[in-house]
Amino acid sequence: MIYVHKDMELQVKKTITGLGIEKIEQDMVLLGEKSFRGRQVFQWIYEKKVRDFDQMTNLAVPLRQRLSQSFIIGCLELVNQVQSRNTNTIKYLLSLSDGLHIESVFIPEGKRKTLCVSSQVGCSLGCRFCQTARMGFKRNLTVGEIVDQVLFVEALLGIKMTNIVFMGMGEPFLNYEAVLSSAELINHQDGISIGHKHIVVSTAGIIPAIYRYTDEGHRYKLAVSLNSPDPEERQNLMPVSRKYPLYELKKALEYYTRKSRRRVTFEYVLLKDVNDRLQDARAIKKFVTHIPCKINLIPYNETSADFQRPAEKTVQQFVDLLKPLNAPVSVRWSRGDDARSACGQLAAQNE
Repeated sequence: MIYVHKDMELQVKKTITGLGIEKIEQDMVLLGEKSFRGRQVFQWIYEKKVRDFDQMTNLAVPLRQRLSQSFIIGCLELVNQVQSRNTNTIKYLLSLSDGLHIESVFIPEGKRKTLCVSSQVGCSLGCRFCQTARMGFKRNLTVGEIVDQVLFVEALLGIKMTNIVFMGMGEPFLNYEAVLSSAELINHQDGISIGHKHIVVSTAGIIPAIYRYTDEGHRYKLAVSLNSPDPEERQNLMPVSRKYPLYELKKALEYYTRKSRRRVTFEYVLLKDVNDRLQDARAIKKFVTHIPCKINLIPYNETSADFQRPAEKTVQQFVDLLKPLNAPVSVRWSRGDDARSACGQLAAQNE
C-alpha cells in the first residue's frame, strides 16, 4: 500500500499487482460494479501489461477514475540496467516502495527468453560462494513484487518471456506462500500464461518445504542446489546443511520424485580444488542413484577471492566422469558475469 494526500485527507491506495482474479472481482463488487469487470482488469494488468488505468479502454471512464483513486499498478521502479558485452543478458536493478532494491536478470538464448526473478531482499542462508549472502537478509518480497518483475521487464522489452526461474536473490522456499502464489499468477491462462513446465523453483534444500511442495502437488519444476555430495564440505559451503543434513535432503528428494513422478534438477557450482575432484564425481553418482534427475554444472562465477573457477579441461573431465549416469548432464557457462548478472553474483550493489 501507499499513502497519498488528496484534499488535505490521507488516502490509502492498494497495490493491485499481485492480486488474483477472484480478489479483483471482489474489489469490483465493492466498487459497485459487476464481478466480470474484475476479469477485464486482471487481463489488462497481467496479459496486456498496462500500468495505467486510463489505458483500460473497455472500462467506462468513471470506473477508470475510481480505480485510479483506489489502486496503483506496479510495485517496482527501474534504477539501473547493465547489459553483458558478451551476450544480450541484461541485469535490472529495481527499487521497491520502501527504498530497498532487488535484481532481476533477462537471459535470452535463441528462442528461449528466460527471466531470473528474486524472492527476497538479500538472503539469510550464508552460502560462502554467493554474493547475495553478503547482503544479509532484509525481508521477503510480496506476491506483487515478485510478479511485477515479470510484468515490468516484459513491458520494458516489449516481449513475452518463455521461461521463469526463481533463482535470483533469496531462498524461494523461505518465502513459500508468496512464491507459489506468484507462480500461479505467472502460470494463469488469462494472464502472463507461462506453462508450468517452463517455471522452475529453486531451493538450497529447505526440507520441510520440499515435503509440503510435494504433498500439495505443484507442477512447476524443482531445482536443488547441491554443490557438494560430501556432508562436511556441503556444511562448510552451505550452512543450511547443518540444519537440513544431506542424508535427510536425499530422503526428501526421493519422496518428491516418487510421489510427483517428476525428476529434480541438481545445480552444482564447480569450485576449483574444492568440489571438482574425482571423488566428488563418484560421490555425486552414488548420491543420485535412486533420484530421477538432471544435473547442471555451473563453473564458478567470481564473487569471492576464496574460490576460483576450474579450468575448462577440468570441467570437461568432470562431465566425462559423470557420463555413465542415467541422467542428463549439462554445463551452464556464464551468460553475464561481466555484468555481474551470472549465477551467484546478484547483490543489489547500491545497498
